[in-house]
Amino acid sequence: MNDISRLKKLYQLGQSPWYDNIDRRIIDNGGLKSLFDMGIMGVTSNPSIFEKAINSSFVYDEKILRFKKDGASLEAIYDELTADDVRDAADMLKGVYEQTRGVDGFVSIEVLPAYAHDVEKTIAYARHIYKKVARPNIMVKVPGTKESPQAIRTLLCEGININATLLFSVSQYERVAAAYMDGLRDRSRQGLSLSGVASVASVFISRIDTKIDNVLDVFSSRAPDLETKQKISSLKGKAAIANTKFIYQRFKELFSDRMFGDLMMQGAHVQRPLWASTSTKNPAYSDCIYVDNLIGPQTVNTLPHTTVDAFADHGRLVLTLESDMDGAGACLSRLQELGLNMETICEEAQNEGVMAFQRSFDALMDSLKAKVG
Repeated sequence: MNDISRLKKLYQLGQSPWYDNIDRRIIDNGGLKSLFDMGIMGVTSNPSIFEKAINSSFVYDEKILRFKKDGASLEAIYDELTADDVRDAADMLKGVYEQTRGVDGFVSIEVLPAYAHDVEKTIAYARHIYKKVARPNIMVKVPGTKESPQAIRTLLCEGININATLLFSVSQYERVAAAYMDGLRDRSRQGLSLSGVASVASVFISRIDTKIDNVLDVFSSRAPDLETKQKISSLKGKAAIANTKFIYQRFKELFSDRMFGDLMMQGAHVQRPLWASTSTKNPAYSDCIYVDNLIGPQTVNTLPHTTVDAFADHGRLVLTLESDMDGAGACLSRLQELGLNMETICEEAQNEGVMAFQRSFDALMDSLKAKVG
């Protein structure tokens, strides 16, 4: 099977493949367009992606110096560079956006990580960057922290598309799903159209396995016998997929006709779950583990380049997201019996994610400072 049909077949199964990367070089050299031709239906970005793109080449340097001569601050330069990339990618996806009637064809851009716990600054920056990019097919990424629901609700009511990101647990997911519905109902009460508003809920996958596998390794090393050691080790690489399957079940409940039907009748889209952080961190696992095992209707999987290549070459095209739910439940139960609290682990993972993006943003600011002299 060639790569074109494989990615497009994934879409036919109900899952939209998006690309988890953006870089001026692939915009200009046709690389991004070739991915869209293969079947990629959207693009996501984050501060780490932009830090890598800007620091790994000289392609941005001319713009950086020009903006500096105009008196722009470092943060303003960051805004200009990222907005340009997102705007151009959005223009390239305009056809997908129109053909899917506003379901796919989006490019995501994140609020500054420093605002992850500040509602008012999140709202203000989201308004600013949405207006600056000025394209209907962009989503502003808002970290799904405990403080985020009010920001998400307010922005969606205003018609700003939202990618609620850095979600790990069922409860974190529930918060942003409720905020999405609340925002739509606020908008409906104002007599505004719901059909042009879109949102996804980005659930991070591989980081959960990384954290839990490290704990299981410690438990296994302390096991009193070989049988216990093997039972513990058999749980490695399974927690993230099991957890995600239960998030998907909660999505189906929340966006059922009973709970979402009134909004759907007004033209609202469901807030699709998006699987993020899907690159394989442990080389012992399949390089498609977080794609092959999470294929289901009304979902998105955002893939870094290595995972796009791997799945296009040998990914499995089977509906798997609701398979072996008993096994998924048993896995989570065994982890609980071992003393692992999934909610605590997911809260830690979210906090670590926010801090990781802040470090990337700080590194980029340092680099811009050096480039402008």
